[in-house]
Amino acid sequence: MNRRPPPWFDPLLGRLGTARAEDFTRLTTPEQGGRESAVLVLLGEEPGVGPDVLVLQRAATLRNHAGQPAFPGGAADPGDADARATALREANEEVDLDPASVTVLAELPRLWIPVSEFVVTPVLAWWHSPHPVHPREPAEVAHVARLPVAELVDPANRMLVRHPSGWTGPAFSVRGMLVWGFTAGVLAALLEMAGWTRPWPRSRVVDLPPTGATPAPSAGTDRADELAGPLT
Repeated sequence: MNRRPPPWFDPLLGRLGTARAEDFTRLTTPEQGGRESAVLVLLGEEPGVGPDVLVLQRAATLRNHAGQPAFPGGAADPGDADARATALREANEEVDLDPASVTVLAELPRLWIPVSEFVVTPVLAWWHSPHPVHPREPAEVAHVARLPVAELVDPANRMLVRHPSGWTGPAFSVRGMLVWGFTAGVLAALLEMAGWTRPWPRSRVVDLPPTGATPAPSAGTDRADELAGPLT
């Protein structure tokens, strides 16, 4: 079995070699404190569709981030050897992902989410042997989807969202899912680094309805005007 990622991965992997936290967020990651966690940024490929990314939608009944799309992931357990182990374990527990089907390629810089006091390590991986996935705990995960990169970069599917708190950040509207917050920020930065981004109307701003949930700050920025330029 060939587990080497396809050539379309090369520009992204080359750029990640010099990536810093500042490429993803304006928030400074504290040297100490915060709860260690990890998310799995899993890129696969479907014939006739091209590259895609695995995203889940959290259940609407959760106390935090209810109904919000996210990468699989969560807080580190004492038995986890590292961020990679955390990301793969959480993906297995959330969507029944087989860790053996995944080739981990890189760990991104540790990113700070102050509202939850999490320090998150995004783990980039190649899904060399895709298989059906599904919510293992419907009370926590409502839906799982593979979102094509071609649809994520389609200008018609990109926008800024504004939370009632005043926070503003990038978003994607793809296949019935509005991806925003931390997840959209990381995606926006990675798409830029890979050279996949297409020009899109930065004046398109959508107001998020108030839900009572505190938003996770977007990796990228909290000001719409700063998103007018490149993220790198």
